Amino acid sequence: MGTAFAWVRGYDESLSHRIEAGADLFLMPSRYEPCGLNQMYSQRYGTLPVVRATGGLEDTVEQCDERTGEGTGFKLWDLSPESLTDTVAWAVRLYRHNRAHFLRCSCAPWQRVRLAEGAKRYRQVYDWAVERRRGR
Repeated sequence: MGTAFAWVRGYDESLSHRIEAGADLFLMPSRYEPCGLNQMYSQRYGTLPVVRATGGLEDTVEQCDERTGEGTGFKLWDLSPESLTDTVAWAVRLYRHNRAHFLRCSCAPWQRVRLAEGAKRYRQVYDWAVERRRGR
């Protein structure tokens, strides 16, 4: 895992997708996050998010298990520089010393994210509610 840093002034949609797709880890140590989409974008690209376990981040990131390669990212609970440093160091150790499990975690969202299934179920519930409201 090499390190790189660049600063881009402004917003570039295409560049943001290329950055997320080309990264190994995405840091999102939010103090508060009611929903969060970036961690899901990262997971979709196979980039493992490093998040603070809060709100939607807690709900959408499964803690990576270095023994089995299960999980979809890395969580920290204490919002402190030490906790963030320790969690990133753990992720980097897994990347360097057990690449197979790191890659398994980064591929896990492809197996778990089934938005079409959720949308289909939501539509069924919505249709049921509409029919019930109409008295049918």
